[in-house]
Amino acid sequence: MSSFRLALVPAILMFAMACGDGYSPSPAPSPVPPAAPPAAGSQAAVTIPAGAEFLGNRAFVPAQLDITAGTTVTWRNTDATTHTSTSNAPGWNSGDVRPNGEFTRAFSTPGTFSYHCTIHPSMVGTVVVR
Repeated sequence: MSSFRLALVPAILMFAMACGDGYSPSPAPSPVPPAAPPAAGSQAAVTIPAGAEFLGNRAFVPAQLDITAGTTVTWRNTDATTHTSTSNAPGWNSGDVRPNGEFTRAFSTPGTFSYHCTIHPSMVGTVVVR
């Protein structure tokens, strides 16, 4: 009789596994599409993080900001050191943006605008206006 019970256990387990518990996993989440540029007339921000003078092309976050024409961009200096946001071509120069300071500029025409920090020239970024 005990060998009959031992043979019965695997059969019960197989039956239970075949029946399942009614659980079906959720489908995998869809990949998130890239963020759309801000709408015209909107606001966007670039952060200057702590230790920015050592971060080179990662010193402005995001390093490349994609926006639509008419967007106002604010550079926020969260570092303990003074920085600038200065266009590589004639365009803008923030002057000194002290720790916890900000500089704001509106972008009205499409184009790609590269910029840097005049105090720390290895700090670079780009604003792409569509």
